[in-house]
Amino acid sequence: MTDGAEATQETRGRPAYLRWTTLAPVLAILALLLTWTGDGHGAVVLVIVAVLLGAAVLAAVQHAEIVAHRVGEPYGSLLLAVAVTIIEVGLIVMLMVGGKGDTTTLARDTVFAAVMITCNGILGICLLAGSLRHGLVVFNKEGTGGALATVATLATVCLVLPTFTTSHPGPEFSTSQLVFAAVASLMLYVLFVLTQTRRHREFFLPIDKHGELLEDDDSHDPPPGSSWKLSAGLLLVSLVAVVGLAKVLSPAIGTAVTAVGLPPSFVGVVIAILVLAPETLAAVNAARRNRVQISLNLALGSAMASIGLTIPALAVATIWLDGPLLLGLGPTQMVLLAITVIVGMLTVVPGRATRLQGGVHLVLLAAYIFLAANP
Repeated sequence: MTDGAEATQETRGRPAYLRWTTLAPVLAILALLLTWTGDGHGAVVLVIVAVLLGAAVLAAVQHAEIVAHRVGEPYGSLLLAVAVTIIEVGLIVMLMVGGKGDTTTLARDTVFAAVMITCNGILGICLLAGSLRHGLVVFNKEGTGGALATVATLATVCLVLPTFTTSHPGPEFSTSQLVFAAVASLMLYVLFVLTQTRRHREFFLPIDKHGELLEDDDSHDPPPGSSWKLSAGLLLVSLVAVVGLAKVLSPAIGTAVTAVGLPPSFVGVVIAILVLAPETLAAVNAARRNRVQISLNLALGSAMASIGLTIPALAVATIWLDGPLLLGLGPTQMVLLAITVIVGMLTVVPGRATRLQGGVHLVLLAAYIFLAANP
């Protein structure tokens, strides 16, 4: 039985207000209201908040998929990518405004972590899951190649160039350079979205082994009685809850990272893992249904949105943010980015992949996380 069929059977006849996907966002918002203004929450409270955060993330996936089913591909993948980016931007800005300690590199650490997790983690696990279940997985190399090229360009302009510019002594853009990077990033993202949703929409739709477009997957219909309008509202509630509860947990995250001997920059990795959980689950579900193209749309679309939308938002936020915004990567990070782009190109160009390509990307992710913990 497919995932969609299981979900349909479990929710058949159950009122919408009794489903866990409805209760989880509501309870998460209530927890947010009760904990937002307080400091020094006890361990029990933090555990409850963490559980509700995880439930809100899972609920966000379910509601995003219902809305995505309504709007169709590739709009559905785009919707989830933008939703996750909203979480990421909101969390980064709140931590930079109210966080403790040096937060000047938090944006860089989080954005780079998002790029590595999406381009290696989500992409790798989807290729592995799809190939283990279906053998050889196929996808549209034109659309996926264009997405990877856009990600590589955005990452170079926004994360690599600041290390080599000379207007400031550190890995920092000057004001005019930051404005240029923000405008260029936003223009590239908008251009890609127009390409994906209008002129060349067929490049981003699932295909079979003969290159023919696959029909809609009816087995993944939303549960009976599901309202996409209700899901859209609950998706918004879930996103607010995730951002807010993550902010509540952020001091505990920073304390825990320091307590286990990890560098402060590892907080960016933790944040990226939190905000990308919905994308990962949705992408893996698509890969298991032999819709690997949707998985790649989610992975590369999230990487693109993490840079193309986050950097412009942070450029605006610097108006009231204190301290510099350090975006330039270090040597180790640039090497990892370069090998990720090269391996990604070799994965995408054939238009098909096996479990080997998935394993290679997952090893690159493991190398990134290991070196982030042990720089």
